[in-house]
Amino acid sequence: MRSMQIALLTLATALSAGTLEAQRAGEPVFPFSTEERYDPSRIAPYRGTHDAIYRHIDANLEAHLGNIQRWLRQPSISAQSVGISEMAIMLRDDLRALGFQEAEVVPTKGHPGVWGYYNAGAPRTLVIYMMYDVQPVEDNWRVPPFAAELVETEHGQAVMARGATNQKGPERAFLNALSSIIAVDGKLPVNLMVLAEGEEELGSPNYPELVDRYEARLRTADGVFFPFNAQAPDGSIAMSLGVKGILYMELESRGGSWGGPTQAEIHGSFKAIVDAPAWRLTQALASMTSRDGNTILVPNYYDGIRPPTFEEQRLVNALAAQNREAGLMRAFGLERFIDGLSGRELLVREYYHPTLNINGISSGYAGEGAKTILPHRAVAKVDSRLPMGISSDSAMARIRRHLDAQGFSDIIIRQLSGYPAAQTSVEAPLIQSALSVYRKYGITPTVSPRLAGSAPFYQFTERLGLPLLFSGMGYGTGAHAPNEFMLVRPKSGSRVAGLAEIEKSYVDLLFALRGASTRPRR
Repeated sequence: MRSMQIALLTLATALSAGTLEAQRAGEPVFPFSTEERYDPSRIAPYRGTHDAIYRHIDANLEAHLGNIQRWLRQPSISAQSVGISEMAIMLRDDLRALGFQEAEVVPTKGHPGVWGYYNAGAPRTLVIYMMYDVQPVEDNWRVPPFAAELVETEHGQAVMARGATNQKGPERAFLNALSSIIAVDGKLPVNLMVLAEGEEELGSPNYPELVDRYEARLRTADGVFFPFNAQAPDGSIAMSLGVKGILYMELESRGGSWGGPTQAEIHGSFKAIVDAPAWRLTQALASMTSRDGNTILVPNYYDGIRPPTFEEQRLVNALAAQNREAGLMRAFGLERFIDGLSGRELLVREYYHPTLNINGISSGYAGEGAKTILPHRAVAKVDSRLPMGISSDSAMARIRRHLDAQGFSDIIIRQLSGYPAAQTSVEAPLIQSALSVYRKYGITPTVSPRLAGSAPFYQFTERLGLPLLFSGMGYGTGAHAPNEFMLVRPKSGSRVAGLAEIEKSYVDLLFALRGASTRPRR
């Protein structure tokens, strides 16, 4: 009995020490007030049928695929300013061809945006967020990355190109659906506002400028839709209702009054008497987290996080019951998560904790063989994903204060992009309409409060108070990587939607939204 008491006391002390460490670091603890689970299977399937429009899609499928290939064959690499103006003009001209009464290329301080407005005389208005830019291309593609060739994959026939799934493929498929509705019915069931940017892959630095220009009109809309290939290879759909914010920055150490060479690299033997910017940068970075990199030690960095709402708790509870950890581990090639977390605790950390992540470090020589130098400069790219309640400005200020307090005031910080998180309620009519359409196609999605990734959706959800949906039928993979593709003709027996079914589901979504009951936006 005595040994058991000692063991229990030891365990309690260890747990208490761990709790104190977490408290010292300011890590948040979010107690749940409910064990209820959100059940999307209770949503009634959308009952509408639009057979004439479906037949038009089937009859014009080759032309619709050709539209997607035309978009993909036009490079639009924002990081390299390749093909940007040409792609913006292509999008504008396509909107005009569909009958948009307004369609224009809109200059910004950076790459231009594209605005379009279709007045159907309808009671509901939907904003369509689009990005027409893509990532730079890599080596090792099966086909030329802007050839948009049809290739056979293990899942069926796909169109392979940069931008195929991120995001030109689903976006042009949505416009294809609009063309079939207009061809059959003469007009759309809802009014549409398109506000596209050419800088999403750069962190959307000038998208607020576009929203500024059309803010009064955008505020009259009922919601925002971002066409998206959301299906997994098994046909399932994971719907997310928000995104984290982001602070993306560059930290630099260079020789100066603190020490180190100031003009150029010098011989490595002089490290005996000369400070090294590369070491200084790594020590500055190391000061910001625990030794394992998993706890942020910047004072007050966890302050202000908005806890999970009752609605979000129900969503998290439902996800936790699905035991998705094994699938994620296989997908990412992992053997464990931080601290062996699982279930609800893992999800809470994923959705409600900020991150501090080193994307890359560069300094000196990293080529073949040896070159013994002491570099005069070292640079790190760092991103921090921010949950609801933390702004990029406050995160940046806390990091600056921390580095100064730690004696690293010489470390230069350059913010490359930053914006807050975004959130939409599962009860918004737009979300409920999408769930009803998925249920029509025999899919009951999993619904999460948000992605762990980032997008500039706050411009709509937080600034304008509009619900936002980024989801859709269809499967694609390879975003930001070689051999990116979008599946257009799945193998027989597949539960993944092909191009025709993708477009038909977009038709259903617009008509379902037209008939949706009115609920509060937020």
